[in-house]
Amino acid sequence: MEERNPAMDMLRAMRPHQWVKNFLVFVPVFTGHQVSLFNLSSGLAAFLCLSLCASALYLINDVLDLEADKIHPKKKNRPFASGALPPQFGLAAAPLLVLAALGCALWMPVYLAGTLVVYLILGLNYSLWIKKIAFLDVLVLAIMYTLRIVAGGAAAGIPISLWLLIFSVLFFTSLAMAKRYVEAAALPGRNRSRAKGRGYRVGDEKILGVLGATFGMASIAILCFYAGSQKAADLYRSPSLLWADCALLLLWLGLLWTKARKGALSDDPIVFTLKNKASLALLGAVGAVFIAAGWI
Repeated sequence: MEERNPAMDMLRAMRPHQWVKNFLVFVPVFTGHQVSLFNLSSGLAAFLCLSLCASALYLINDVLDLEADKIHPKKKNRPFASGALPPQFGLAAAPLLVLAALGCALWMPVYLAGTLVVYLILGLNYSLWIKKIAFLDVLVLAIMYTLRIVAGGAAAGIPISLWLLIFSVLFFTSLAMAKRYVEAAALPGRNRSRAKGRGYRVGDEKILGVLGATFGMASIAILCFYAGSQKAADLYRSPSLLWADCALLLLWLGLLWTKARKGALSDDPIVFTLKNKASLALLGAVGAVFIAAGWI
């Protein structure tokens, strides 16, 4: 019988692979063209704080979702659902992670601590009841993604533009709907009429697909308007290059939703982003164009 390592199981339960989402804290530094050692260090501190908060929320969510995860084809292998860790471990570790995050934030601007508190409140309420309400859940997830960007700006003292906030909420709503689309589309194959612990039923994938694509297109439209705005002209040396990013992000969203419709998308778009070579190439090109627009 394989010997278990509780420390490694706890690390798995904290889902460190999901910390990649927290690199969004650096978005204000680069899009605001305020790259400096201080701002990068501030962003790194915000990254650490958010990672600790996110892991605390994952532990709580997995404990609350224990019964649903046990019958899920993939989630049943998570440490709590598989029995590798007792739920009490998660409930004990979560507040310690939160205290560590807030303790770190005390050394940063007060707005960072405020953003973390809002993030934690939303995350806890999401785990308790919001995830059970169809469509409200994806909006809250999109806001939590956007709060990562807000946290980065708060840590470095960089104001977040309304353009970036609107784009982020629309873009991340599309990603969240892609995740729910995959889950709803998989229900018939699992002989279930609705997702346990969620507000979605068989057939909801149709409206999720339409709305998800619509939110994605709306986010690209906002980026197009921004590319032609005076704000972009003032901030970028070659703002016309931003039009290329509009096309690249449109291609990336098209790739994401095509994979979703074909059943080739993982439950989590982040996993898709990290494992799909075309996805990585497109997002790398997006970053390169943003840098070029600011410096060329």
